[in-house]
Amino acid sequence: MKNNEDTLKVLLDTSFILPTLGVDTGVEVRETLKKLNEIKVEIYYSSFSILESIWVIIRLMRESRFNIERFRLGLRSLIESHRYKCVVEDSEVFIQALNLYTLGHKDLIDNILYVDSLHFNLKLLTLDEELIRFVQDNKLKNTILTPNQI
Repeated sequence: MKNNEDTLKVLLDTSFILPTLGVDTGVEVRETLKKLNEIKVEIYYSSFSILESIWVIIRLMRESRFNIERFRLGLRSLIESHRYKCVVEDSEVFIQALNLYTLGHKDLIDNILYVDSLHFNLKLLTLDEELIRFVQDNKLKNTILTPNQI
């Protein structure tokens, strides 16, 4: 059996959490999630992605385009199935996320997720071009994983 070092450890950005919660985020996300199922991977999420997902879901509920039962089942799967692991942020994550905010990246959830990826030695799977550019432009440690890298 291969050791744990051979396992890809991935923190999902919110766009990769939403399908489990009943929100379609497009073909690229669906195909990427399928690829993750085919490789040796540990999948992580942050409670802050669930919060961000709820904001999306509230908007969809207002537009009457959302199935709350599908959300309930997906949320239970995410939290209780043990397929996904939840990161638990400490105070340093929030301090570093705030530092990124002062550097110019104004999406605090993205900042928390990026710092989580550093703090827990994970790859952050994201489609967020703005975050990718921010990390590159500021010569930060690149923990970003894009769908075409899987």
